[in-house]
Amino acid sequence: MPARMPVKPPVLPALLACALSALPASAAHAQAAQPATASPPAATTSQAAATTSQAPAPVPVLLLGEVHDNPDGHHARLALLQSRVDAGWHPAIAMEQFDRERQPDLDRAQRECKDAACVVAMAAPARAGWNWDFYAPVIDLALREHLPLYAANLSRADAGHIVEHGWDQPVPAGVLQPQVDEVRTGHCGMLPDGMLAPMATAQVARDAAMADVISAALAAHPGDGVVLLAGNGHVRRDIGVPVWLRARGLAYESVGFVEEVAETSHFDRAEVVPAFAREDPCAKFKAPAKP
Repeated sequence: MPARMPVKPPVLPALLACALSALPASAAHAQAAQPATASPPAATTSQAAATTSQAPAPVPVLLLGEVHDNPDGHHARLALLQSRVDAGWHPAIAMEQFDRERQPDLDRAQRECKDAACVVAMAAPARAGWNWDFYAPVIDLALREHLPLYAANLSRADAGHIVEHGWDQPVPAGVLQPQVDEVRTGHCGMLPDGMLAPMATAQVARDAAMADVISAALAAHPGDGVVLLAGNGHVRRDIGVPVWLRARGLAYESVGFVEEVAETSHFDRAEVVPAFAREDPCAKFKAPAKP
């Protein structure tokens, strides 16, 4: 039975800001300091990639995940999306990287801009902590093929409000505890226990918001379909956006781009890409060794 999340007492602002700074990327997959671009990847291992990448999507909603800082994953995802477009599919593209409040700016950017740099400057001027080199090829594809772009994410301010004050929507049974476990792991076990459920609830709210945007995009572009670009956690069948799409009766396919074979079971299909060489994201939380 779904349960409504109770309003929780305010948490320390500094701690909340620190925790939210890890969103949208968890500490386990935070972007490395060095620049990276979506260059051609090394050889990859995939599940059924050879067949499904060559045909238009058989369902109206295609959910494409990512490890936020992995250039090989971004390149493989772009190749899949490009192949579907080349085969004749012209979906709207919903992106986690743009907050919902920026949709009017994103609409204006699509009318006025000739390249991705212009779109980002107009619709995400603060750059929001994303490595836009990874997303520029997708935005350029959308501009070139006249694919509508949708801002799909909750803002950090909205997520923070949920962490502070709770969420008045029912959380589906079986979703919250796995999200709590993900938040605990993603923050290296360093969040106070009292913040785990509120942070997890904010992630659930992000998934619900993305499903809302997908539904609206489908209504606005019937017959064209929608692609969502988001972190792998958001496109997981068991706890992510698919939970909310199923509640709406919407068919979808979720595709993960993962670094470990063990992660592939969370998706309808997954492609394993080489792990990106990154510093230990939990190192800054570890106590120095005693002399």
